[in-house]
Amino acid sequence: MSGMSDIQETRLHEVAHARAGDKGNRSNISLIPYKPETYALLLEQVTEVRVLELFAHKGATKVTRYELPNLPALNFVIDDALEGGVNAALNLDQHGKTLSYLLLGLSVSMPRALILHPAPE
Repeated sequence: MSGMSDIQETRLHEVAHARAGDKGNRSNISLIPYKPETYALLLEQVTEVRVLELFAHKGATKVTRYELPNLPALNFVIDDALEGGVNAALNLDQHGKTLSYLLLGLSVSMPRALILHPAPE
């Protein structure tokens, strides 16, 4: 059995990739692990509460997480994260697609074997 030393803090982009889009003032981000074994750990750590905290500075008011275990993937619908939406915002690059990078920067704890580029021991 693996010891706790096998667990490492990393960023989501080291264990998953994302696809995103937007509709009005709502961002939609799908999070897909590189390895299926990562899915259960993502369920535990990438919660609606954590994602809402991450997007709070953008004005997000609600996050709904949809679990897609057969893919495996998670889909997050983030309300009010686009400063009024692409056509209403003064921000020149306010598309939901760019917000996937914000989510992929979230810190998670993972076994070294699931991390693309684990830190040296």
